[in-house]
Amino acid sequence: CLYGLALMRSRPERGALISGTASGAAFLAAGLPGLFLCLPLLLWLFQSSLATPESFATFKAVAAHPLVKIILLGLLWAFCHHFCAGIRYLFLDVHMGVDLESARLTSKIVFAVSIALTAVNMFGGFAVTRRMLDMFRK
Repeated sequence: CLYGLALMRSRPERGALISGTASGAAFLAAGLPGLFLCLPLLLWLFQSSLATPESFATFKAVAAHPLVKIILLGLLWAFCHHFCAGIRYLFLDVHMGVDLESARLTSKIVFAVSIALTAVNMFGGFAVTRRMLDMFRK
């Protein structure tokens, strides 16, 4: 029990081990997989839906399934959340908002903004889809 207390006292301060370029490397190490895994999939789905009217119809038929809609919505939210959290971590790297109250507030802000961005993208996508359908009908 006393040994554990001694270990807690001898720990370095938060951020003391990560300084300078190491924090930037950690940010890239966390952000790039999300970018390389999620964004290409979403771009491929978007590109394949725009290739021909037939591919758009196929994509529309597949995307009409409720499970596919939930998966696509989850991927979109994960991408938006990852983007917003990355901006939050950039502020944390420069020691802004590191106290407990600010950290809790910014985490709630990130969550709310990511949901709002997802909603804007989702409803904006519906508007674009309607315009595309009108364009193909002409």
